[in-house]
Amino acid sequence: MSSENLELKKAGLKVTLPRIKILSILESAENHHMSAEDVYKTLMEAGDDVGLATVYRVLTQFEAAGLVLRHNFEGGHAVFELASDDHHDHMVCTQTGQVIEFCDPVIEERQRQIAEEHGFEIVDHSLTLYVKPKK
Repeated sequence: MSSENLELKKAGLKVTLPRIKILSILESAENHHMSAEDVYKTLMEAGDDVGLATVYRVLTQFEAAGLVLRHNFEGGHAVFELASDDHHDHMVCTQTGQVIEFCDPVIEERQRQIAEEHGFEIVDHSLTLYVKPKK
């Protein structure tokens, strides 16, 4: 059984060809953050007959099952990335929409300290920096 089939079954989803193809695209994507339109375009380029509505539906199902994370960055549409245990933050270029992942232990520690100074512990967080190229 392929890894995609196992992941779908583990997530409680029925193994269907569109789900397998979409999961495979997300797993092999050079760009880890893809919109539904990006996934659809990749399917079309491969000659796969999967409609855009199906792509949206499958991505929503993947999100509900915990396979992907949806990000709604400002000024753009939703993008999806495979869920993982590695924490990372994001930079989004305001000119191109490019999403860059990064992790900085100093920032992570400072956030923990700030929460602690206010009598809290961090349960979860996301940090998004909106950037533009230097002139």
